[in-house]
Amino acid sequence: MAFEEELIKTEELIDNKEYSALRQMLSDMNPADVAEILEDMPDEKTVRIFRLLPKALAAEIFSLLTIDKEQEVINLLSVKEAATIIDNLYADDAADLIDEMPANVVKRILAQTDPETRRDINHLLKYPDDSAGSIMTVEFIDVKENYTVGDAIKTIKRNGVDSEAVDTIYVLNNERRLIGTVTLRSLILHEDEDLIRDIMDDNIISVNTMEDQEEVAREFTKYDLTMMPVVDMEDRLVGIITIDDVVDIIQEEATEDIKKMAAILPSEKTYFNTGVFDTFKGRIPWLLILMISATFTGKIIQSFETALKAQVILTSFIPMLMDTGGNAGSQASVTIIRALSLGEVEYKDAFKVLWKESRVGILTGLVLAAANFVKILLVDRVPINVALTVCITVCIVVVLAKLLGCSLPILFKRIGLDPAVMASAVLTTILDAVSLLMFFTIATLILHL
Repeated sequence: MAFEEELIKTEELIDNKEYSALRQMLSDMNPADVAEILEDMPDEKTVRIFRLLPKALAAEIFSLLTIDKEQEVINLLSVKEAATIIDNLYADDAADLIDEMPANVVKRILAQTDPETRRDINHLLKYPDDSAGSIMTVEFIDVKENYTVGDAIKTIKRNGVDSEAVDTIYVLNNERRLIGTVTLRSLILHEDEDLIRDIMDDNIISVNTMEDQEEVAREFTKYDLTMMPVVDMEDRLVGIITIDDVVDIIQEEATEDIKKMAAILPSEKTYFNTGVFDTFKGRIPWLLILMISATFTGKIIQSFETALKAQVILTSFIPMLMDTGGNAGSQASVTIIRALSLGEVEYKDAFKVLWKESRVGILTGLVLAAANFVKILLVDRVPINVALTVCITVCIVVVLAKLLGCSLPILFKRIGLDPAVMASAVLTTILDAVSLLMFFTIATLILHL
């Protein structure tokens, strides 16, 4: 059944009060598909559906909603109903929701939740935003090194229902320090009396609770993991991070970088849930800075006013030169910013990057200059010395744009500034000024202005 048909069918069942049929239909569907339907449904009907569903299924579907939809639903549920959903969420999902809610609402809901749930949520909320500790879950299975395989399997059966993942079990010593891992597959293939210490893998890949979430995502990608243990300063296991959280991190970080490169202050809210004034506040700061910085280009044009009067035709080529330089610089900067975020390029690679981009710039500049030369002579029909002026400028500007575009992000990263924010804004200003300076300087030399 297509999404639109499922949505219509769900609303019809609600309107006709056919709750048994609705409950059966939604229970048979994939929770992710149900969450997609609820996103497009009025909040009042969404709440009625949550009241119909079994607690565990309701919590699973709830965790798949956007944070904005979650808050809307929670606000319409009674405190007891909200507490029931939070009790059935994994701790990391519950902490994410609680962190976004008003303090007075949080206080009322947490008062109704289980003490264990309350403890887990408070434990996660103490870590800084965007740290490994803030995104981990505390629902995992651990065993002691002196357990037998039979003991471990009993532990999984006893605690597996409340754990987010059971395919990897963590081995601890008596001080709760992480000393190894053992997979469910390995347990099944070994005899019940075999000791965990003899079959465990002691090659552990873990992260500290204070590790930045972007670095965590890189580690997952590097080692091709589906989950990773999180340890404290004393190497004691305190939680795990699962691949679903990492996918959210990658999406969040990519969205943040895209907004920064477009000179927009990042926001965690979705587009339609961000008010007009908040959208305005996110866009206006860099627009003001860029507008003020553009006065430099105006000053350059004013200083060459006499030259422009002598060759008015030069004015028509200014937009093309500035746009070409900006586009060439953006190509290089976006490529390097992405490479920096993925760890493909580091500060020590600066000269290799410059050497590569200089060659790319020369080839690109020559092709653009040649194409421009033909176009200017055949279409614009200007003197050949003017065509040479424009084409030489294009070639030089493209090379400089590539070099600036690749070097500024590396430089900003080195000095601790965000390359996605700084490179886009600073690059635009510098390239506009450089394009004009090069154009008028070359025009003065060739045209004797």
